[in-house]
Amino acid sequence: MAITAAMGLRLATIILVLVANAASADYDPSQYPAYETCALCHGLFGVSHTAKFPNLAGQKKAYIENQVRAFRNGHRTNDGGQMSAIATELQPEDIPFVADWFTNQDPPAPYPEEDTTLGASLFNTLRCAGCHRNSGVSDPAIPYLTAQHPGYLEKQMRDFREGRRAVARNSGLHATSLRLSDEEIDAIARYLGASERQ
Repeated sequence: MAITAAMGLRLATIILVLVANAASADYDPSQYPAYETCALCHGLFGVSHTAKFPNLAGQKKAYIENQVRAFRNGHRTNDGGQMSAIATELQPEDIPFVADWFTNQDPPAPYPEEDTTLGASLFNTLRCAGCHRNSGVSDPAIPYLTAQHPGYLEKQMRDFREGRRAVARNSGLHATSLRLSDEEIDAIARYLGASERQ
C-alpha cells in the first residue's frame, strides 16, 4: 500500500511526539541548580554572548533579585515577554540563590573602544555617577553599568527615554535626563562598556 503525504505527515508527527516524551521523561529539573535556567541566555558565569542579554557577573544581588521579581509579576516588560516567561520558571525561593551565584562571579572585562570622550562628558554632565557609582558604597538596588554590553545599555536608555521602561526607581528622572539623541546615548553606552568595574 502506498503511503500518502497526509499519512507520512501523521507518522512523522507521532514519531516526534514519542521522541519528545522520551526525552522529557529523563529530564528532572530538580537535579540542576536554578541558575542554569538563566545561564542559557546570560552565560553560566554571567557573561552573555550577545547584547540582547545583559551581563550579570558581579552585578548587585538586590538589583538582580528585584529585576527577576519585576519580570515575574509583570512590572517590567520591555523585553518582548521573553524574560517574563523564563522568570516564572524560577521558584520564588530560588531567586536569592540565583542572584547570589551571579553576584559572586568576576565582573566581565570592559569592551574595547577607541574614543570615549563624548560619552564620559555626557555621563558626567548628567551626573549619572551620583546613583550608578562604579565603586564604593552605593544603593544595592541600583545597577552597575560598567563593563556592560554597549548595545544592551543603548536599548535600555532608549526604552527609558521613550517610556517603554518605566518601572524603576527614578524612572521619571531617567526619562528626563535621557532626552538625548541616539548618537549621544550610543556614546554613553560605549563609554560605560569600555569602563572597568572597580
